[in-house]
Amino acid sequence: MRQARSEATIRRLLDTALEAFTDDDFTLRAVTSRSGVSTGSLYHHFGSFDGLAAALYSECMDDLLTGLIEAVERAEGTEEGVRAIVRAYLAFARDETARARFIHAAPFVEPHAAAVAARKAPRMDRLTAWFAPRVAAGEIADLPPALIEMLLIGPLAETTRRVLAGAPGLDLDEAAAALPGPIWRSLRAH
Repeated sequence: MRQARSEATIRRLLDTALEAFTDDDFTLRAVTSRSGVSTGSLYHHFGSFDGLAAALYSECMDDLLTGLIEAVERAEGTEEGVRAIVRAYLAFARDETARARFIHAAPFVEPHAAAVAARKAPRMDRLTAWFAPRVAAGEIADLPPALIEMLLIGPLAETTRRVLAGAPGLDLDEAAAALPGPIWRSLRAH
């Protein structure tokens, strides 16, 4: 019973934090008053307000990376896998706008960078494992995984940031139609 209450409190805090962030009211006071959860309980579960932000960031990132993994693992062939990741990333930004905004804003996460990286690592390892045999087979450029990630995710992250900021002339669906080819060409072995 106590565990269920604890999990419900954690869920309420995470959901309320995302709502408060979406309303440009991402403060300790806003989250505790909106959720009805005491500051002491928030600190008990997350250590600090920054800890809550890091947990929410990790949860949002888990959702994004899980979508990318599912898309790439369903794809037939290397080129289609890369294209699937591009489409899945931009679909997440379109369909989960609040979560995408939170990822790209990453408020207060820096003090918890090591914990965030540790939580992200299994999913990143799974994506790296998909790429590794394709690099070895000469289908994808022989680059360190971090550079492959930059070529793949960098354009998607920047496009998403700009669209979410309201930059004129950008649309996530148009980007999803236009970017898979150029990103594939940047990654394929020549």
